[in-house]
Amino acid sequence: MVRGKPNILITGTPGTGKTTFSSALAEATQLRHVNIGELVKEKNLHDGWDEEFDCHIINEDLVCDELENMMEAGGIIVDYHGCDFFPERWFDRVVVLQTDNCILYDRLSKRGYSGSKLSNNIECEIFQMLLEEAKESYQEDIVVAMKSDSIDDINKNVSDLTDWVASWCNNSAQSDNMRD
Repeated sequence: MVRGKPNILITGTPGTGKTTFSSALAEATQLRHVNIGELVKEKNLHDGWDEEFDCHIINEDLVCDELENMMEAGGIIVDYHGCDFFPERWFDRVVVLQTDNCILYDRLSKRGYSGSKLSNNIECEIFQMLLEEAKESYQEDIVVAMKSDSIDDINKNVSDLTDWVASWCNNSAQSDNMRD
C-alpha cells in the first residue's frame, strides 16, 4: 500500500522547538501532528516516572503499537526527542531541529531544567547526538538538520517543508497514475 501523504518525524533535543514547529507545519500542510509526550500521558503508554529526569519512562512497544495504523495511512507528523525506536518504514522525512547552545540553555532554564537534566540535554546538543541517532536509524537521504534558533528559522523551516510535502504528494500522485 502506498500512502497518499508523507509521514514526517520531527526530532531534536528538548527545547529546540519541535512542538511549536510541528504544530505550525501541521497547520500549513493539513497533516496530523502527534506529540509523543502528550500521547504517552493521554494513553498511559509508560512504565512509570523517572525521578532523576522528571519525566515518564515511555514504553516504546506500546507507543509503536498505538501509532501503527495511523502511520500506515500516512499524513502524520510525529514530534519526539528520540527516534531510534520507530520503524524505519514509517517515515519519508526525518527532521532534526538544532539550536545554538546559549539559546538552548536559556530555553531549558526557563522550563525549570537544572542539574543533570540541563547538562545532559546541552551535551546532547553539543555532540549532535540526535542527528547521529537519526542518521544511524534512517536512510541518510531522508534525514535533514534544520536550524531552530528563532521564529524566523521556524517560519523558513515550515515553508521549506511545506514545499517538500507538496512535491512529495505530487510525485506520489504521478506514481499512482503511472501504475493505473
